Amino acid sequence: MEKNLRQQKTNIIKIALFGPESTGKTTLAKQLADHYETEWVPEFARDYLQAKWDKNQQLCTERDMMPIAYGQVVLENEKLDTAQKYLFCDTNLMVTKVFSEVYYGSCNPLLNEAALAHEYDLFFLTDIDVPWEKDDIRDTPNKRETVFSVFKQTLIDNNKPFITISGDKERRLAKATAIIDNLTIAKRKGFSSADFVEIYNHGIPFENILKQLKIFKKGIAKSNLISPATVNNGILSLSTADFEEKAAFFDAHKGCFKICKFIPASGAATRMFKFLIAFLNNYDIEKETINSYINRNKDNDLSIFIVGMDKFPFFKAVYKKLKEIYPDFDTLERDYKNYYFIKLLLSPDYFNFANKPKAVLPFHKYKTHIANPIEEHLNECVHYAETNKTSNLHFTVSEAHRELFENAIAEVKEKVESASGTQINISFSYQNKQTDSIAVDVKDNVFRSQKGSFIFRPGGHGALIENLNNIDADIIFIKNIDNVIQNNIDKTTLYKKALAGILIEAQQKVFGYLNAIENEEIKDQDIEEIVKFLMQRLNIEITGDFNKFTFENKINKIKELLDRPIRVCGMVKNEGEAGGGPFWIRNDKGEISLQIVESSQVDLSNKKQKSILENATHFNPVDLVCGTKNYKGEQFNLEEFVDQNTGFIVEKSAEGKIVKNYELPGLWNGGMSNWLTIFVAVPLITFNPVKTVNDLLKPPHQPNKK
Repeated sequence: MEKNLRQQKTNIIKIALFGPESTGKTTLAKQLADHYETEWVPEFARDYLQAKWDKNQQLCTERDMMPIAYGQVVLENEKLDTAQKYLFCDTNLMVTKVFSEVYYGSCNPLLNEAALAHEYDLFFLTDIDVPWEKDDIRDTPNKRETVFSVFKQTLIDNNKPFITISGDKERRLAKATAIIDNLTIAKRKGFSSADFVEIYNHGIPFENILKQLKIFKKGIAKSNLISPATVNNGILSLSTADFEEKAAFFDAHKGCFKICKFIPASGAATRMFKFLIAFLNNYDIEKETINSYINRNKDNDLSIFIVGMDKFPFFKAVYKKLKEIYPDFDTLERDYKNYYFIKLLLSPDYFNFANKPKAVLPFHKYKTHIANPIEEHLNECVHYAETNKTSNLHFTVSEAHRELFENAIAEVKEKVESASGTQINISFSYQNKQTDSIAVDVKDNVFRSQKGSFIFRPGGHGALIENLNNIDADIIFIKNIDNVIQNNIDKTTLYKKALAGILIEAQQKVFGYLNAIENEEIKDQDIEEIVKFLMQRLNIEITGDFNKFTFENKINKIKELLDRPIRVCGMVKNEGEAGGGPFWIRNDKGEISLQIVESSQVDLSNKKQKSILENATHFNPVDLVCGTKNYKGEQFNLEEFVDQNTGFIVEKSAEGKIVKNYELPGLWNGGMSNWLTIFVAVPLITFNPVKTVNDLLKPPHQPNKK
């Protein structure tokens, strides 16, 4: 036998099966070779050691390691000559190296060098979740966990690209072939094996990465605005008496429904304190006054913060801690007091507000306590999202913040339940990491950090359509975590209930028509009534050729238009807030519909489009009530009603450079594009978000002066 440990060079994709004995390497290698109609490399040591046992009843010794290594390399190189596209190696020199180290405490330098130098496009680390199978040359059934950990650590220490394969043989084959198919595409697209494993371990399907990269290259088409939605032209206007009637209608019928309040609350409060973070990063108290900094940077936000500092609900707590840290704090100059206050507020060692979720920050100061948004949402929940003395509340949270939520809830839940006589059921979900996106540079090439790794970011609130899809409820209230006030809970309750009442009325009508269609009870004269309802109540355009349809086709078209999830959205007067608004738009099929559109979705270089955007009279406060079940009581698959062409490309920064990320169609924008939509004008009092910390100084977030 030729004493040669060199691998033959090849363009064949080579997959190495790697793991302790009796973990299914041979079975999987054979399966994969059959599946891809190619060769697999058997384990040379098996026949070699079996022959040794049969001849002299001898087990493997350290002297056998090099003959096994030479024999394995010869087998692998021979199989390359007849392999087709792929070669599956039941074992390899890295396995021999590990066994030598585990059994004999050392490894021949030649074997060690060759094992580390040999290259494979991917290692499949075979798990120990399959039964041990005894034979003449296997002798470590009781050390499987220890040996497995050694195998895994060897791959990690030597930077080998690997994925663990678990499950029975059918599941292993299905998983392995899916991975290999995607790896093949990845390598064709210029990704390395290490790149592929990094993407795989992050949890993003590789096909999603390819779609994202295609979107970066192609860009996202802008919305085609027809006109702003205005009162009586897409936006329903109601009197106070009308709102009261709709709210009463909801109260009369809510006992028949399972109700849930859905609160997107995933992110940290970083943007809320953005101007304070910039101040701490750029200000040197030894070189200038704060007033000079404000004037130099035209930082009006910082000026407002300092002037109103004592009105913030967290002022006393921060001040108390400052006096503990600096006993002479009261004698310090004003600039030092303000600087230390801001520093302590954001310091990870103390209050750390910028890194916590908004949900747990102090928002409102009452006579007896300080309330955070969680407490306010619990209070709201029992007022309008309650039925049969039960209220269901669902938070989408960051996995890292869940404990903070649970602790904050534990502090107030019993108090709210006791005062309201309502049981509150609280659930959580995380944004699926599969919806994250990969960052690219300004030339749309995949961005790599200084360490060579990728940058992944969450796919925006549009990813939460999946979370919403998993809520089992008939009526779902949606409201952002920061849109809470401490005054006028009765008014807030009135308008939320009224929106729900409008939803139930519309749903009853829609379900009535759909049931009649299913029972074949619709006559010619009924079609005119349904079309009128579609156009006047649901703002759906019926094309001119509809009247040319046969009766059967008219029924099919009506059913298609009606059998969708429904949303009723509160709209407030536009007062210049950043965000989306209601518009009539035309899609690429020429269909006109009501949509919520963000300014980033509009081509601002087009004067006509820009003018339509600027003439908007109303703003989307993210105040929705949804019906996500059909007329049979079955859950819609909400992902079927997303307009996939309405995502966002956003600019971020990474390591001091501009990068771009793709965000999914927004939860209430393209994510609900194909829902039945009703816009309702509601008062500004229903919209009081806290986008920056200074918003807490506005009247709706300050104590009553009475």
